[in-house]
Amino acid sequence: MPVRYTVRPADPAGHVGRFSIDVDGLTEATFDVVVPSWVPGSYHIVNYSRGFHGWSARGGPDGPALPIERIDKGRWRVSTGGAPHVRVEYSVYGHEALNESFDLTPDHLFVNAAECLPFVEPLRDEPVEVALEVPADWRVVTELPEVGSHPPRVRAPDYDTLLDNPIDVGRPEVLTIHPRGIPHRIVLCGRGGNYEAHLLEEDIGKIVEATIRFVGDSPVASYTFFFHLTDVPDGGLEHASSTSCVFPRTTFQPAESYRRFLYVTSHEYFHLYNVKRIRPAAFDRFDYTREMYTRLLWWMEGATDYFATLVLRRAGLLTPTQFLDAEARLIALYRATPGRRFQSLEDVSFGAWVDLYFPYEDSPNRSISYYLKGHLVAMALDLELRERSDGRASLETVLRLLWQEYGKVGRGVGEAELPAIVSRATGIDVAEFFRRYVAGTEDLDFDDIARRVGLSVAEKPRPPGDEMPVPGHLGARIEDASGLVRVTSVLLDSPGARGGLSPGDEIVAINGGKVTFAQFGKAMEGCPPGTPLDLTVFRRGWLTTLAVTTGPPPPEKLAFSPLDAPTDLARRIYGEWVGAPWEPARKPGS
Repeated sequence: MPVRYTVRPADPAGHVGRFSIDVDGLTEATFDVVVPSWVPGSYHIVNYSRGFHGWSARGGPDGPALPIERIDKGRWRVSTGGAPHVRVEYSVYGHEALNESFDLTPDHLFVNAAECLPFVEPLRDEPVEVALEVPADWRVVTELPEVGSHPPRVRAPDYDTLLDNPIDVGRPEVLTIHPRGIPHRIVLCGRGGNYEAHLLEEDIGKIVEATIRFVGDSPVASYTFFFHLTDVPDGGLEHASSTSCVFPRTTFQPAESYRRFLYVTSHEYFHLYNVKRIRPAAFDRFDYTREMYTRLLWWMEGATDYFATLVLRRAGLLTPTQFLDAEARLIALYRATPGRRFQSLEDVSFGAWVDLYFPYEDSPNRSISYYLKGHLVAMALDLELRERSDGRASLETVLRLLWQEYGKVGRGVGEAELPAIVSRATGIDVAEFFRRYVAGTEDLDFDDIARRVGLSVAEKPRPPGDEMPVPGHLGARIEDASGLVRVTSVLLDSPGARGGLSPGDEIVAINGGKVTFAQFGKAMEGCPPGTPLDLTVFRRGWLTTLAVTTGPPPPEKLAFSPLDAPTDLARRIYGEWVGAPWEPARKPGS
């Protein structure tokens, strides 16, 4: 192997690993070792080199010391002195139970190459091997082929493949299922976990089966789900034939939390197609040292989000009501985000590197997640295609063409190519749709979207007999600051904005009466819409009083309801979309 890595858990309790890179066949006087600054699927600069230290280089394992110099934030240059074989050594601190991480503890090692295995720049496209000098009772799990056992060794045809295949080592529980005859491993790492193994096997098998039916094909001979159980919020990162996810260890119960687990799992598995193979042409060759821009992230993430929810419904893991409720929740979030009016989907995709991953106090007013709006635009496009084609075409038709003509053959999608692809797949001109909702900032008309499937969407009615007062609304997002009410964002055109409320304000009194975070919701129930308030706040440590008049709150929950007289086409589209017959509304008492 031209490049051979060795991983040694030097100090597991201190979370420090010692690494070496053996490089053979050198002819140049110098070569660079480069630590990536980001990892595909997570579009923000992280600068993984921050955890590296203790660099040295030698002419072979026992040869003389060689000069090694840091050139920039992630690049070290080695002078070979004519040596054909060079060993570079370094240490890395890793203690992050995240979906993209190097994590080392006394009972676990997770290797994401971007965080601990830098590439040798002139040999990035050459084969690489990784040896893992770990305890004999630790199990190595990866989609890379294993080529040795003492110590375990795995091999990749090039660095890009290595980076796209995480390696997990320890004592995980490993379940194996065979949907469509394809082995899929479910790797559960971490102590605890309130899961039922047989239910995981059954439900993840349903997701895999439904996804393959959805696309019509599978690109893998095997696949691995890495689920790291910990105490941090959930997240996932897609890879070519695996996904690395983190979940709270109690995520599997109750049912609502478990559905969240299934949704993340479905989303990450669908990336097997969308992103990993159906990808922007801009991603044909990754540069791991800088930002790589595309205006297609809304499709790669937002459309994936939509498809993943459809897959859960097709798999029978969401009821029709649960599926529609999930879409309604997203519509409510969309309507509560003023930034939707200021940035297009193309803009937020392009600006992900400084926007989505780095929100600040005014983000809700200036931007919107391409996951959220991309999901809803994909839904709107799907239902428009179904209606305009009389039910003969859908976004599924588009995805299958993308898979056959782009993903399956390794061809990237051009930045402006998607509207033409949609039109070619369906025979429907969608240029105006893309102009308004993808390149533009025009608001989605959810009444019209719902009508296409015989539904309306409106605020969910309060249960009969619910006499709880309607609370006043400030239009401010708040957090618990050691018991105080701290404002984190003030939405545009809201009562709080008109009254001069500002992010960072700590609300300590309403009309002269002390208020804490625990009391705040109840206090606002006593101040219905239209109530003038004197808000006493600490602003940068100085006591200030603001005059604010409460407004009506936005709908807490939206819901889809059947129309009185939908068209036959709308009923048919509903049935094909939801996978259940359209039904009229139930009359009270029925």
